[in-house]
Parts: sequence; C-alpha cells; structure tokens
Amino acid sequence: MSSRDYLGEFEQIVILAVLRLNERAYGVTVRQEIEGRTEREVSIGAIYATLDRLEAKGYVHSELGEPTAERGGRSKRFFRVTGKGMSALHRTHQAVKNMIKGLKLAERYS
Repeated sequence: MSSRDYLGEFEQIVILAVLRLNERAYGVTVRQEIEGRTEREVSIGAIYATLDRLEAKGYVHSELGEPTAERGGRSKRFFRVTGKGMSALHRTHQAVKNMIKGLKLAERYS
C-alpha cells in the first residue's frame, strides 16, 4: 500500500469502532458500536468483510480469544488497530480536512 492510499467511509467507521472498543472489539461489538453511534443499521456480514479487508491490508490484526461455553465452545475473534492502520486513518482524515479547508459548508446547506 502506498502512502496515498485512503480509507473508505465504512472502513474509517469500522476502525474508529475498533479503537473505541479497545480490547473488547469483535464483530458483534463493532456492529453495536457503529449502530449506536451512527444510527445506521449494518449487517454482521458487512462488518466481517470490512474487518477481513482491513486485516489483509495490515490495518487491523486479529487474535482468537478463549473458547466460551455461551458460544458452544467457540472463540471470539478480537481485533486491534495496527500502527499502519493508525497511519491510514490519520492520512485519510488529513486529506478530508485539506479538502474542506476554505469551503463555507455551513452557508451551502442552511
């Protein structure tokens, strides 16, 4: 990935949810965090597809937790944002900030 690669809107939202959840970030909690903060319904499939894509890019890393009885002995897959992911998030936010600079957005939509 080059230093000019930017995150898409949903990728940004997923990474921000993972950051907010810290060590509690797995598919279901990421979905709950996004739906609670954005008031936007999101399928669990979209969450996992995005997390898988972000992991393939090196922006998040996953590890399996301990198996739990409530999940029939299966493990949760926990995610954390990598340094590369933090750089991509910062680079994307900086690009958006630069695009907005000088625009009078409030006047356009009032």
